[in-house]
Parts: sequence; structure tokens; C-alpha cells
Amino acid sequence: MNEKNNLKPIVLEPNKGRKYSMGRMSAVFKADLEETNSTLSVSEWWLEANTEGPHIHKHSEAHLFYVLEGNLAIYIEDREWFEAEKGSYIYIPGETEHGFENRSNTKVGFISINTPGGFEGAMSHIVNYFEGSPLGNAIKIT
Repeated sequence: MNEKNNLKPIVLEPNKGRKYSMGRMSAVFKADLEETNSTLSVSEWWLEANTEGPHIHKHSEAHLFYVLEGNLAIYIEDREWFEAEKGSYIYIPGETEHGFENRSNTKVGFISINTPGGFEGAMSHIVNYFEGSPLGNAIKIT
């Protein structure tokens, strides 16, 4: 039997999931690991007003961002920084340098779908990193 046939539907109420606090940034993982047979991970990210995000970085997983609230400042390799408003869809291929931050005076939230799954395995290291290196202010407020 195909392992994917053993997957079960997932229904979560608002604010439910595995929560990770990183000071002025937080994430709630909605689905990952065995829940998706590691095909993807789905998380909701929130940044307080005027908050820098992770430094420009890259990893093997691709991202799909969907902005839920506010304007998210995003950096993508060969494109530089740009503003993605509520309802924007951004696809970032794996191994592409990228970053994000909140340059506005209101909070910003977005869904991140990573494929393949596995990104969630780094969350304990990411949380520990931001405990020792708290997020500062974004480059500018727009």
C-alpha cells in the first residue's frame, strides 16, 4: 500500500498548531512531518511592527508565501527588496537567497508552505538562535 494513502485530513481551528515564539516574530506550524508524509510543511508566521526578520539566507526547500495581513518586505536573489501586500503570492525556489521583514507600523502575517517537508526540524535551532540574537528594528518603516 502507498504510504500517502495512509494520510488523514487535517482540520485545525484558528490559533491551533505547534507554536514557536522568537521574540518579535512567531510561527505556528499547521501540518508537517508524518501528517504530510514529509511532502510539505505549512506554517503561519507573524512579525510585530517594525521588526527585522531572519537575515538573507537560502536552503534546499522551496517556499510559497501568501500574505494574510499587512505588507511584508521580501528580498529575493536577483530581485532585491520589494513590498508584498495582503493577498500576495510569492514562490521562492529552493537554493534561492531570500529574506523578509516587517517595515510597516502594523503587524504582518503570512502562510509559508515549504516543499519538500522537513523545514520544521530546524525550528528548535531557529528559536534558540533568536533567544541569543533577538530581532531588532527593520531597515525602515513605510
